[in-house]
Amino acid sequence: MKTTFYSNGKLLITGEYLVLDGAKALALPTKFGQNLIVENGSNQEIQWKSYDFDKHLWFEDVITFSEIINSPASEIETVKTTLIQILHEAYLLNPDFINTSEGYKISTQLTFPKNWGLGTSSTLLNNIAQWTKIDAFTLLKNSFGGSGYDIACAQNDTPIIYQLEQNLPLVEAVDFNPDFAQNIHFVYLNKKQNSKAAIKAYYNNKNQNLTQNITDSNKITNAVLNAKTIKEFAIALEKHEIHLSNILELQTIQEIAFPDFNGVVKSLGAWGGDFVMAVSKENPAVYFASKGYETILSYNEMILS
Repeated sequence: MKTTFYSNGKLLITGEYLVLDGAKALALPTKFGQNLIVENGSNQEIQWKSYDFDKHLWFEDVITFSEIINSPASEIETVKTTLIQILHEAYLLNPDFINTSEGYKISTQLTFPKNWGLGTSSTLLNNIAQWTKIDAFTLLKNSFGGSGYDIACAQNDTPIIYQLEQNLPLVEAVDFNPDFAQNIHFVYLNKKQNSKAAIKAYYNNKNQNLTQNITDSNKITNAVLNAKTIKEFAIALEKHEIHLSNILELQTIQEIAFPDFNGVVKSLGAWGGDFVMAVSKENPAVYFASKGYETILSYNEMILS
């Protein structure tokens, strides 16, 4: 018997970093995601295969049930040790998927290139949680950590406002389908951002004005969500970038890489990597291609709505 689970990828539009401390964040599930296909196996082990979007096998290994139960300590972090860690935490939350099984054959298949940073880990976590019948937010907290907005996107098919209240996730489906969607593009920066390093930088720079910063950030998120014109939208995004630039003591991506762009460029998620959002009256493809950025997706190509 074969069972398939699927989770959506994600883009964080507002509230990056501050979402960890309770700020509201606007997040958009993407049309891209990841499948997890589970079949019965044998030998008290999982034969695991992971495929990229082009069906290229990028990881293959065997994980024994005893490794999942005991999660042996390892010095070096690899794909296999990370998988064992996730499965071990899942086992602690619900051991049935190990205790009642002979073994499994599992394959994962991304529908986006894995270096795009649209949620290779979060879609995997949510799929594993669905399969093992546990809470994905708890699994995240016990394994990788993070705000959980990416898990919320994995589970929702519409734009959401995401917030942590007393460390518990609040997810609100919102109506975000702007008339100016054709003026929004997503540009891949060919650079995978390590969010752990960026989160550390945020905590190091997090100043004493946290409550005020969250209030300001929430106001901007509301302005982005409720913008009626491309101009209102662009102004709110610009405010957001300046606000975070001051908190992180970092230049904005537009200052660093695109100062001559006729429009607004905004970092999405961890600053400095993966995708940026470009808002402009003209199609920005020629501009970004001239800078060496070939992967440009329209709002309609990227966002699930």
